[in-house]
Amino acid sequence: MNDKGAAAEQAAAEFLRRAGLSIVERNWQCRRGEIDLIAREGETLVFVEVRARASRRFGGAAASIGQAKRAKLLTAAQTYLSSLRVTPPCRFDAVCFEGSEIIWLKNCLDATDA
Repeated sequence: MNDKGAAAEQAAAEFLRRAGLSIVERNWQCRRGEIDLIAREGETLVFVEVRARASRRFGGAAASIGQAKRAKLLTAAQTYLSSLRVTPPCRFDAVCFEGSEIIWLKNCLDATDA
C-alpha cells in the first residue's frame, strides 16, 4: 500500500470512530483478498472498503469498486466469518474520499452482487 492509501485508511478509521464504530481489524488479509477495515457498530460487523480519488472525474471513488473487487471482498469476508464462533449480522460499507469530501456509503454491497 502506498502512503496515500495508508493515509486514507487512517482517516477512514478515525471518521468511523467519531461516528461511533469501533475498529476491530485493519488490512485484514487472507489468500482470497483483503478487507481494509473491519468495524463493529453495535452487534453488526461492518466490512469497510476505503477508496480515494482526487476528484469525481472518471466516476469517482465509489465507481472504482468494480465487480471483481466486490467478489474479492465477499470472499474475504466469508473467510473472516468462518473463523468466528458465531456469525453476527454483517454489512458492507465504503468510505470514499473525493478531493476533500468524505462519503460514507452504508450497506452498499449485497452478497448477491458477486
